[in-house]
Amino acid sequence: MTTKIVAENLSKVFGDDPGQALDLVRDGKTKDEILSETGQTIGVQSVNFSVEEGEVFVVMGLSGSGKSTLVRMLNKLIDSSDGTIRIDDTDLHNADAQTLRKVRLEKVSMVFQHFALFPHKTVRENVEYGLKIAGAPAGERRDRALAALDKVGLSAWADRRPSALSGGMQQRVGLARGLAVDPEILLMDEPFSALDPLIRRDMQNELLELQRELKKTIVFITHDLDEALTLGDRIAIMKEGRFVQVGTAEEIVGNPADDYVAAFTQDIDRAKVFSARRVMETPEPLEIGSHDLATARRRLDELRRDSLPVLEGDTLAGAVTRQSIAEAEQRGETALENALHRNVPTAEPDTRLNTLYAACSSGMPVAITDTDGNLVGVVRPEAVFNLLANETTGSQGGDAPAEETSAQDAPALSA
Repeated sequence: MTTKIVAENLSKVFGDDPGQALDLVRDGKTKDEILSETGQTIGVQSVNFSVEEGEVFVVMGLSGSGKSTLVRMLNKLIDSSDGTIRIDDTDLHNADAQTLRKVRLEKVSMVFQHFALFPHKTVRENVEYGLKIAGAPAGERRDRALAALDKVGLSAWADRRPSALSGGMQQRVGLARGLAVDPEILLMDEPFSALDPLIRRDMQNELLELQRELKKTIVFITHDLDEALTLGDRIAIMKEGRFVQVGTAEEIVGNPADDYVAAFTQDIDRAKVFSARRVMETPEPLEIGSHDLATARRRLDELRRDSLPVLEGDTLAGAVTRQSIAEAEQRGETALENALHRNVPTAEPDTRLNTLYAACSSGMPVAITDTDGNLVGVVRPEAVFNLLANETTGSQGGDAPAEETSAQDAPALSA
């Protein structure tokens, strides 16, 4: 996989002598102590991370944590005080004006919290703006703007003024403007935070749908943990200019790095975060033609399970249970297929547990299959409910952070 963004030891000090403030940071002084002693503010402090091509990397923190400063450093709208930023092979810290302009026009686009639309221009003209700055011909600008508007469902509004659109529609125009230049990287600074909750959820879903199609590299800034967990392939929790923890949603919620992160995650619905992968077991399938009812019963005893999946060739045929085996043996049957339940629920490893509730209510194991239909695991209903009960009763407590300053996965299994 290609790495698109690399930040190393990235710091930003707002003040007259950043070197002095950074020396105090290295001496272990806190942000408040440095402000008191020098009058300078630490915006970002020694941050290291990378973002892979096609990844949605979410930076989450409270107001003043430094997240908006950080995202503006990624396209050098704000200069760093220390450290390096690389976009592909381009070192932005040492880039000249021409190189920086090329990166901004061709590789990186930004979507802001406030729509920043020109009220006197039409929706299409607003979307064309970045292309116009880049010097694209009028015909090309129009075609690409209309294509971008079509992606966000607003092509019918191309000739209207922004004032005719709702807040959610205006934010989609802002997103279309970012997409029109066909950037490799989208920087999104709290783009949905000004929207009503229902519209915000719709925009999150639309962004996920677009990402499935376009596979952009996205750095997304938010103060909302639910939004971070919904959108992020990986999430960085930021506090006082530093990254406290970086990980997947399951890692953040399941294994918070400290009390600060635990306080954020304590009220999260874990069923919406954890996936089937977290609780799936090795499938240990039986095979029609290779096993009979007697061997099936012995395997259940050995594994201490109440059911096992059954394959016919390489295809999942169903499952047998202790009860179905006993009933078949009472009828004098010996063949495995005579005890088979064929309507076995299935899911993929990344299926969230909350969507497995209905399948688990049948009492049958859920067969976990990969995108090619191969059996890779099973999830027992009791494992789902036990995990959620244990996570709820065993999660760390603590007071929620009051103010911000500016899962362990199961191994891959095979049948």
